[in-house]
Amino acid sequence: MLIHDHFKPRSTDIVVATSPKCGTTWLRALVFFIINRASFDFSDHPLRKANPQDLVPCFESIIHKDGSTSFVDGIPSPRLLSTHLPYSLFPTRMTDDTSACRFVYICRDPKDVFVSKWHFANKLRPKELPPLSLEETFDLFCKGVSHYGPFWDHVLGYWKASVESPKKVLFLKYEDVKKEPLGCVRKVAEFLGVPFTPEEENKEIVEQIVKLCSFESMSNQDVNKLDKRYQQRPVSNSDFFRKGEVGDWVNHLSPQMAEKLDQITEEKLQDTGFNFH
Repeated sequence: MLIHDHFKPRSTDIVVATSPKCGTTWLRALVFFIINRASFDFSDHPLRKANPQDLVPCFESIIHKDGSTSFVDGIPSPRLLSTHLPYSLFPTRMTDDTSACRFVYICRDPKDVFVSKWHFANKLRPKELPPLSLEETFDLFCKGVSHYGPFWDHVLGYWKASVESPKKVLFLKYEDVKKEPLGCVRKVAEFLGVPFTPEEENKEIVEQIVKLCSFESMSNQDVNKLDKRYQQRPVSNSDFFRKGEVGDWVNHLSPQMAEKLDQITEEKLQDTGFNFH
């Protein structure tokens, strides 16, 4: 695997990790702002001019097929990277206790994840093809068919790592961040070793971070309204923003679908000590 063979981790590396459609763009923005808060003025912040996808490079795209890592090698420390890869695919030189690399992971209710994935998949689908039906996509999701493996396995991999190595992996829940964004931002900053000072608290820096990184703020930035797509990234900036709501699944899933997903989730999480709520 290219990461094992070519990527050279640094002790200061920070990796934002998610299963797709769990709040990736939001978490990238929050962590980027937190670790760079002394470098930019709020009124002229990079998040007002660029999509978080362009500010936080993704593992899956930075390592070229020829093994070149020149782009990521040139990023000054601390490097902030992102990934959808399962925790088990990272080399031990990044995941064992001798490594100081840190991972910030966010999960989400699988029913909301599925609905978001279905909408996103149809946005990417060639116009000459018929849309993916909700039922067909639901069946695949329940069977664990995904670019990055079964959703539940992905979540449990990072959760178990966070239990075993709490100083290395911070595990967040989308619903918690939506409910208590200020507390979660402080928690992330503390985990990354850059807690907010009393002066920053007095200046309401945490509130500014939450405000600029909110779904409403980011989706209304001109750069994130762009529908243009590129050959190297067949996704427009606007594709990363839909609703960002908790519980929107009720508008799409039948009671039978919801019950089936809940049953699968219960079976997958049995005896693990983890739950989504």
